[in-house]
Amino acid sequence: MGVFALTSSSSAPSPLYPVYQEQWGFSPAMLTTVFAVYVLALLATLLTVGALSDHVGRRPVVAASLLILLASMVTFIVSDSVTWLLVARILQGLAVGAATGALSAAVIDLQPNPKTGSLVNSVAPSLGLALGAAGAGLLVQFAPFPTVLVYALVAVLAVVLLVALFFVPETSPAVGFESSRHAWRSLLPSASVPREVRAPYVLILPCLMSAWALGGLYMSLGPSIVRSVFGVDNHLVAGLAIFALFAAGSLAAVAMRGRTPHRVVIAGVVVLATGVAAVVAAVLGGGIAVYFAGTALAGFGWGATFLGAMSVIGGLGRPHERGRIFATTFVVCYLAFSVPAMVAGAAASAFGLTATAVGYGVAVGVLALLAGAGLLLRAPKTGPAQLAEVPEPARP
Repeated sequence: MGVFALTSSSSAPSPLYPVYQEQWGFSPAMLTTVFAVYVLALLATLLTVGALSDHVGRRPVVAASLLILLASMVTFIVSDSVTWLLVARILQGLAVGAATGALSAAVIDLQPNPKTGSLVNSVAPSLGLALGAAGAGLLVQFAPFPTVLVYALVAVLAVVLLVALFFVPETSPAVGFESSRHAWRSLLPSASVPREVRAPYVLILPCLMSAWALGGLYMSLGPSIVRSVFGVDNHLVAGLAIFALFAAGSLAAVAMRGRTPHRVVIAGVVVLATGVAAVVAAVLGGGIAVYFAGTALAGFGWGATFLGAMSVIGGLGRPHERGRIFATTFVVCYLAFSVPAMVAGAAASAFGLTATAVGYGVAVGVLALLAGAGLLLRAPKTGPAQLAEVPEPARP
């Protein structure tokens, strides 16, 4: 539930971006900057406190994250300029970044069987992103006070989760630090995984990068594409485009569970690339119906890729290393989520939204197919089934 709340809050501002653009008159480049500062704050937090829950326990980290999320929602509500919007997004990034590793590790800690944790870690983020965008689009289009109500609802949910947290058992004992020097050193920016798992870990990363790069385009420029390329000036439709991507991802995570993780990833990147090809065709003149169909197909590939990759990663390392491994994983994911989107924002100002969307789509599709080919050629023949079945991560 915590993963769902945090990810839904991160997609909630997306349908509002065109509203803010009209009110405050900023460019597409500034729009992607508003999106990117959230990711940069998230990354900074992951790099410094991403593995903190391995030392102090999961609950304190999640509680602090929910308090910061509450502060960000209040800042959104009172924002009256793009500067305050940037501040709100930074706070939101800090909240999500602090909680990401802890929540993902807690889900693995609490899983009743070896396959449940990776399923939850795959479905909850995509479902949260889908419903956050669709719900925000619905409220913006039909409800009063569109720049207030969305954030007020998320704030209420954060308070409810803070209360519920008192009744959730701690899954990782607070082992503390060897010394104060050790504590400070643990906060130095770092992103790494144990040496013994690096080979299978690095093999899976390009697949994740292609999926998250596609998500970054939809979350930042997606509403603008619906409005400018297809001429649809409806905030609900813009939100539904994001919903189609991530809801299909949730469906894929459920449909593909129990299958060999590496095969799921390979199938996922192929489906993702096929869907992106349809999206590119729609942008070039195929119409919005083709755009939605391609988006749903690409989203199914996104979800399958994410599920398979998280299943592999969830089987790597020892229990006390999970926070670190997941934090590093999400650093890579969010870099792929943000950096290409920022480049796309600058390109949209220079070359136009249509050309940018086409170029971005082609790049994502090619990366997905190359990543899948590499995984197909180099994936272990027996490892994937073992990773999906054993209750404890593989030990060196």
